[in-house]
Amino acid sequence: MKGRLPDDVKRLIDAPNFACLATLMEDGWPKAEPVWIAREGERLIIATDRKSIKSTNIDRDPRVALSVTDYADPYEQALIRGRVVEAREDNDLVILDAMALKYLGTPFPRRRWSSRVAYFVEPIVARYYQSPLRHRPAQTHEDAS
Repeated sequence: MKGRLPDDVKRLIDAPNFACLATLMEDGWPKAEPVWIAREGERLIIATDRKSIKSTNIDRDPRVALSVTDYADPYEQALIRGRVVEAREDNDLVILDAMALKYLGTPFPRRRWSSRVAYFVEPIVARYYQSPLRHRPAQTHEDAS
């Protein structure tokens, strides 16, 4: 499946769904955090500050994993493993602004950064899964009042 994203995976990535990005720390431990995600053809895009831990991890070891869940139905998901194949400077925030429009409806509001970078991930394994479970969280104490 190398390099090819199933249509359902593309649909989840193209919607304003958050992804969880896993990178590898220097000692081998995984680090996971929520990120915005975009796509350029078959490659995935993650943007960050060049001084972030995830940037340091990616620069040292380009292997990453991502999970994307549907915002309205977290039982619909995409699971991706891949390799960062390009780091593109984004100090003018062109890539980040496009992502912010998708997630916030406006250009990225914080304009001052020391250095921004967009990482392009080539998928090696990408699969889609739709669980028959339905997201119906139990009512919380705050909801009852």
